[in-house]
Amino acid sequence: MSVKDVVTWTIMIDGYSGYDFSDEALELFGLMLAGDVEPNEVTLIAVLSACCQKGDLGMGKRVHEIMERGNVRCCLSLHNALLDMYVKCGSLMAARELFDGMETRDVFSWTSMVNGYAKCGDLESARKFFDQTPRKNVVCWSAMIAGYSQNDKPEESLKLFHEMIGEGLVPVEHTLVSVLSACGQLSCLSLGHWIHQYFVDGKRMPLSVTLANAIIDMYAKCGRIDAAAEVFSAMSEKNLVSWNSMISGYAANGQSKQAVEVFDKMRNMGLKPDDITFVSLLTACSHGGLVSEGQEYFDTMERNYVVKPKRVHYACMIDLLGRTGFLEEAYRLITNMPMQPCEAAWGALLSACRMHGNVELAKISALNLLSLDPEDSGIYVLLANICANERKWGDVRRVRSLMRDKGVKKIPGHSLIEIDGEFKEFLVADESHPQSEEIYKVLEEIFLLSKLEDFACEL
Repeated sequence: MSVKDVVTWTIMIDGYSGYDFSDEALELFGLMLAGDVEPNEVTLIAVLSACCQKGDLGMGKRVHEIMERGNVRCCLSLHNALLDMYVKCGSLMAARELFDGMETRDVFSWTSMVNGYAKCGDLESARKFFDQTPRKNVVCWSAMIAGYSQNDKPEESLKLFHEMIGEGLVPVEHTLVSVLSACGQLSCLSLGHWIHQYFVDGKRMPLSVTLANAIIDMYAKCGRIDAAAEVFSAMSEKNLVSWNSMISGYAANGQSKQAVEVFDKMRNMGLKPDDITFVSLLTACSHGGLVSEGQEYFDTMERNYVVKPKRVHYACMIDLLGRTGFLEEAYRLITNMPMQPCEAAWGALLSACRMHGNVELAKISALNLLSLDPEDSGIYVLLANICANERKWGDVRRVRSLMRDKGVKKIPGHSLIEIDGEFKEFLVADESHPQSEEIYKVLEEIFLLSKLEDFACEL
């Protein structure tokens, strides 16, 4: 075309952006500006969408400058697109400044802020925006539910899900994926299984690859690897996440050989593994004591699959060597790492030292761990237990004295159970529960019954 007007340019830019060709969309927008064609609000919305896909904050700011010149009608949809761009490109301060200056807001505006704060881990601010949102829709609820689930607050995620259902809202796929993740974190099989049966088996929601992956992950984390395998086998289409979820699930449930078999099937289908695949695979080898296999995977992951080992892969190998008694080899690997060893690596070695009673290497591991996290009471406790198991009472006293001098206090253990859709937390020696007296009476009865059973077995 010899003459292109704003409509022509916008159709092409929107077409590229709509099909995730962000580079082409932004390149075309640059040519449009160079040709002195003034964009309209539809053009800028398409460009901002491309900026979100690519994470191009610079171009997003340029669009903001064009908006401020006043030649474009700045409707609510355009402001929301700009707000979404700032949030997705990680510029939360700019998003907040824009939000505060908006004369008109809708549920999309509020939801963008909920998403932004949740993604950066500020759940308190995210919840404030959520609570203040007028006429919350399912997308807004889902954003807050996902925020809790992704920031290790699964109890809050499920509590909010129950509230959403109570409000009469029907969850969408994104909601269920977040809730299933929370179920997996809490080993809440009852709710996870209900979601699978009610929404998927009940034909209330189509089983996409994403939803199937979430169901597989939930079942695996709840110990139902058989149910996970059934869902996996029934999938007509699988992506890398599907395969990784099954390998990880088998590894977590102690079925190392099955994990390796799934990996072999994946390779035979021509699917290229990624760094997450190798974390799960090495974990499986560690749990199954498959030293030679694990060593081979670790040695060939970069050469055969162009996956460079990261700290987490070294930690998995150290755990594998340590569990199987190769403590010196594990220590040599950690000292020869091409990067600074992480807590997981030293922690794996410390746990192996406890398993095999190596006090001297345990001290080295603990000192390195404490240099990374001096406030972690678990390190002191584990080292003291290792020394106690080997009857090194002088070392036990020194560890406990050091713990007192540093002002480090042991964090009490706790457990969490689900009762009628509510989660109850119990701390060690906790008496704050209103029914604590009855709880301890039942506990005493259980202890007594277990002793009687032991006595009967001896007879």
